[in-house]
Amino acid sequence: MVQPTPNHFAGLEHLATAIILLDENRRVVYINPGAEIIFAFSATHVTGMLISDVFPDCEILMAAINNAILQQSPFREHEFTITTNRHHSFAVTCTATPIDAPTACLILEFQQMDAQLRIAREERMLIQQQANAELLRNLAHEIRNPLGGLRGAAQLLEHELPSPSLREYTQVIIKEADRLQSLMDRLLIPHRVPKYQPTNIHEVLERVRSLLLAETPNAVLIKRDYDLSLPELIGDREKLIQAVLNIARNAVQAMQSHHTPASQITFRTRAERQVTLARKRYRVAIKLEIIDNGPGVPADIRDRIFYPLVSGSEGGSGLGLTLAQTFITQHHGMIECESLPGKTCFTILLPIETTAIKPVVKQ
Repeated sequence: MVQPTPNHFAGLEHLATAIILLDENRRVVYINPGAEIIFAFSATHVTGMLISDVFPDCEILMAAINNAILQQSPFREHEFTITTNRHHSFAVTCTATPIDAPTACLILEFQQMDAQLRIAREERMLIQQQANAELLRNLAHEIRNPLGGLRGAAQLLEHELPSPSLREYTQVIIKEADRLQSLMDRLLIPHRVPKYQPTNIHEVLERVRSLLLAETPNAVLIKRDYDLSLPELIGDREKLIQAVLNIARNAVQAMQSHHTPASQITFRTRAERQVTLARKRYRVAIKLEIIDNGPGVPADIRDRIFYPLVSGSEGGSGLGLTLAQTFITQHHGMIECESLPGKTCFTILLPIETTAIKPVVKQ
């Protein structure tokens, strides 16, 4: 099939939205530069291909095309994920419109929604986190007071018991009270006022690496992929260490529990330019990726892993990722996770500020 020249579809070349034209056999007859940029493929590569081969296994798109052709009217699908034949995924809104042209019968117009969805997700996450933090803080304070009384009463009772064998039961009460007290202390940790100062992200990662290797010698290979040209950021070093350690420690525990062969974690740092975080534009940010080759996050909790008390491991407290998210948010940053069996990647974005920043989480 001969590819039509741009003159056949005057004006489409200059549109920022992605345009793809199909013939009656649903083969691509034209794509504009906007589509080439958004989907990262060339007109030469996809022209003449079936649209179902360009975007394989996309039932939503195929249904939109079918409806538009059947009804002979525009049909719009909002905010769905589309994957190209080169395995690149995008969030888009698509309008399929029948047209009467010499070589085309349908026009597909795609608007990329990744940025808008990410901003909306960030706002929901921030609101949810602030609500969770307030709830957990109030809950911790309410539990700590009677807990101290229970422990004190158990100690007094232990001294009054006539038989030493009965002290086994008071010891259970005391030990469980101490365990709950430790949990309550962890819930209140995020509310310590951060101590912001110039911080090197690679010093943070090296500290985490040392701690992991000390805890699990020879159990996991920790690789470094650093961009050493990155500048310092203004941050609380200890909180950043704790955030990264919680994520990496979860990965190690998951790989150990599933006996992952050749367990490996990679710390990767890069510069990310022109980043929008919490509706604020930053000229440059640090992009930190923590990648492991473990079993992946269980599908049933993948959307809730940052919620408090949600854990994928037996006996886990479900607070590690919640605290990590809180600490990163206090630095005006963002944390996200993509997970498949064999590859889980936590991505942390931290804006580089030239002056000290204020916490965004209620103290």
